[in-house]
Amino acid sequence: MEESSVPSPEQRVAVSASGPNRQCTETFGEDDGDRNLPGSEQTLDPALLEIKRKWELEQKELKKKISLEDDSNVKKMISNPDSDTFYVGGMDISFVKGDDVNACAALVVFSFPDLEVVYEDYQMIQLTQPYIPGFLAFREMDFMIQLYNNVKENNTQYTPQVIMVDGNGILHPRGVGSACHLGVLLDVPCLGVAKNLFHIENDIDRNEEHMEQIASLKQSGDTFPLIGSSSGITYGKALKSCEKATKPVYVSPGHKISIDSATELVHRCSKYRVPEPIRQADLNSREYLRVNFKDGS
Repeated sequence: MEESSVPSPEQRVAVSASGPNRQCTETFGEDDGDRNLPGSEQTLDPALLEIKRKWELEQKELKKKISLEDDSNVKKMISNPDSDTFYVGGMDISFVKGDDVNACAALVVFSFPDLEVVYEDYQMIQLTQPYIPGFLAFREMDFMIQLYNNVKENNTQYTPQVIMVDGNGILHPRGVGSACHLGVLLDVPCLGVAKNLFHIENDIDRNEEHMEQIASLKQSGDTFPLIGSSSGITYGKALKSCEKATKPVYVSPGHKISIDSATELVHRCSKYRVPEPIRQADLNSREYLRVNFKDGS
């Protein structure tokens, strides 16, 4: 992994362009459908199948450690956000176009509740683990942990009390999405925010009822719960994150945070459809790739 190099003002997407007086838009990066596909053993060769079964066992162990109760910092951020200065981090990984190995891992930390950028870290990485649907965390987790360790060790004062991940928490076929994986390993409150609904076979689907529920979201902050049709499990909430958004985001807790608090934090951090920590991590990592990844170097 290369040394961190935060883009200069002329190289990066200006954070000030997303100020509170700008209109909320729908546009945000590329479709995240690849993050929402359940794995199928029928499509895997024997080597990948062995890896998949190993990872399933690891997910089972991680699931035992997940807590969906608010930790002390989350409680203060929700009930009395002006009592202290809090920090919320957004993590995302952007790939070189047409390349599923070379990518940029990004962490952008915002102060909360005023939403000012206080810290940024961008790393060129190479993802060597295989991609198996439903196990995305195993490709990305080491790089996300390194980003967190960088800020904790080198800029301790900006260590985020909550991390937002472009992906899912318990909204996952085995209840262990990337936000759960990261949160448990770091022992830090973590939540997932997805732009597309994660299909869970025979339980969560984008059906006619779901579309009617989306149509019922009228005002910023409106939500509806994501309840499994067969399991009865509440996986998270669909949130209309700003007035102009016509599509919701899907919020699910990962670790040390409740569904309600995760949804509330995402709403408070949203000037656009996607909350600022994740939105800026996505935009700036793409710009970092444009500037720094040339001719395969």
